[in-house]
Amino acid sequence: MKFGPRPAADAAGTILAHSLAGSSGRVPKGTVLTPEHVADLQASGHDMLTVAALDPDDVEENSAAQTLAAAVVPDPAGQGLRISAAGAGRVNLYATGPGVVALDADRITAINSVDPMITIATVPPFHRVDEGTMIATIKIIAYAVPDTALQAATANAAHAIRVLAPCYSTATLIETQVGNAEPGTKGRAALTGRLDRLDIALSPRVVVPHRDTPLAQAVADAPGEVVFILTASATSDTHDVAPSAVRDAGGTVTAYGLPVDPGNLLFFGALGDKPVIGLPGCARSPALNGADWVLERLICGVTLAQSDISRMGVGGLLKEIPTRPRPRDS
Repeated sequence: MKFGPRPAADAAGTILAHSLAGSSGRVPKGTVLTPEHVADLQASGHDMLTVAALDPDDVEENSAAQTLAAAVVPDPAGQGLRISAAGAGRVNLYATGPGVVALDADRITAINSVDPMITIATVPPFHRVDEGTMIATIKIIAYAVPDTALQAATANAAHAIRVLAPCYSTATLIETQVGNAEPGTKGRAALTGRLDRLDIALSPRVVVPHRDTPLAQAVADAPGEVVFILTASATSDTHDVAPSAVRDAGGTVTAYGLPVDPGNLLFFGALGDKPVIGLPGCARSPALNGADWVLERLICGVTLAQSDISRMGVGGLLKEIPTRPRPRDS
């Protein structure tokens, strides 16, 4: 592509680089100039124009953006994505339903490394989305890019982005109480809000004493496909009441403790094929906390190991909320 000033008389067929006022109105940048455009601009005194002239092997910006989008999303329905129309060298990708975003970061980096004029920007990995959420934007910065560069960018781009939909439709929340103290409604209300976003329904309320045996029985009897536990007393150890009850029910505990604040006192495991998540006390608030990161991924079929939990510490210092009793600053 050749970019720079050119006599207006020789500019037909090129792309106008900067918007200009013609004698009969504004000619926007990016316009492919016709003889009529040129005459209109000349009538306003524009004898030299800054334009882009495509070489024979160049691909125009909108066509290039569409080509890259089609390469990244060869199966829109299967990937849970919708591709927008192209405009000004840009194509956006939108989620077609709720879930979390799975990204191949290495392949996206490879696309961005081919040519500085070929770019793709995404939301963070495992970002929770709703229908219509924009999750990526493809932008061709120049008015055109060489076909060789576009071919290199698209060569290994397929399925680099997809939305993982929820794998479950029901859940059970088991709450514990100490003595006659009622657990209140904040925890259930906050979890209901979280699950509504993922199209998951909560089964009727279950409240049991904060002891191993009744909690283990409630876990075993839980009708939901995902089991949540919210205890009256914080889970302080992997052998505390709630993790022990999961084991007593025949389940396993995969990890305890989360390097995310708020959300440290979380554990998760499984009972057969049911994920079991022990919620931290901060889950009673609708504000973002570490429990969101864990439950969203497990519900959408992402396998989590202790190594995955350990990596959550980078970026895991979440925003303070005014209602917290112990702010983390000194």
